[in-house]
Amino acid sequence: MATRFKNLDGSEPHGFGTIFKWAVADKLAGRRRKSPDRTAVPRVEPDLAALATPPAPGEGARLTWLGHASWLVQLDGVSLLVDPVFSESLHHIVHRNVPPGVPPGKLPPIAASLVSHNHYDHLDLPSLRQVGAPIVTGLGHAPIFQGARLPCTELDWWGSTRVGPVTVHYVPSQHWSRRSLADANRMLWGGFVIEGSSARLYHSGDTAYFEGFREIGRRYPGIDAAMLPIGAYDPAWFMSKQHMNPEEAVQAFEDLGAARFLAMHWGTFKLTDEPLDEPPQRLDTEWTRRQWPREKLHVLAVGESLTVRHG
Repeated sequence: MATRFKNLDGSEPHGFGTIFKWAVADKLAGRRRKSPDRTAVPRVEPDLAALATPPAPGEGARLTWLGHASWLVQLDGVSLLVDPVFSESLHHIVHRNVPPGVPPGKLPPIAASLVSHNHYDHLDLPSLRQVGAPIVTGLGHAPIFQGARLPCTELDWWGSTRVGPVTVHYVPSQHWSRRSLADANRMLWGGFVIEGSSARLYHSGDTAYFEGFREIGRRYPGIDAAMLPIGAYDPAWFMSKQHMNPEEAVQAFEDLGAARFLAMHWGTFKLTDEPLDEPPQRLDTEWTRRQWPREKLHVLAVGESLTVRHG
């Protein structure tokens, strides 16, 4: 039987009864907060000419938000995708609120797609097939990609691999995995630390707040940019075991010791009960409360790029 994975603290996801209470019983009883499925989210046209050429060694890293948890990460002459989802909907149920920041047909050549875990809003097989790049992901995922004829490198937590001159580390997150009724926690979930010659980057994947952020910061000091989720948190009684709210994401940023905060996992898909545009408002309020430098906080528009480097 395949390994059943657990979080660092030994926890596992909610049982079916708890999921039913949130998804069905609370909805029918009118106990869930209601908010629109659509709202305006900032989007800019990407600079495709610039994206065609990744930064060379020593020039730092260019990060382009494609929406949700999807990023184009370019450094040391290499272009990577993290959790690319270009589909118009998830299972024809949850529809995109905003188009992808870069259409898949206009991407530069991609050296690898990094997949944090197997949930459908992070592992979208049609998108990965369309890109056609080799996969880097957690343990247990290979059968998915064998069927799609995509080469796959599986990593355990704290494991590493090379993509050209770039090193990719797979690190823990506080979450869970499932793609069918019979495979709960059979595939590992996590985040990534991506290292080049002049930039060290962190993408958390999906995660609740947990003590692991301090350990990641200890093992990989000097993170230049942390891509952290700020949405899909309401109601807290159900979501706090698997997702962070904006205030917890700010605390995670502090624990990591990172130089820049890049917000993600908001505005693209209506997965939970909070309004789609609420997360960045709460993030801004918390940042202001802490009186932290504004130049460290980046809530990019979909399609917008930011270049970061050591120092």
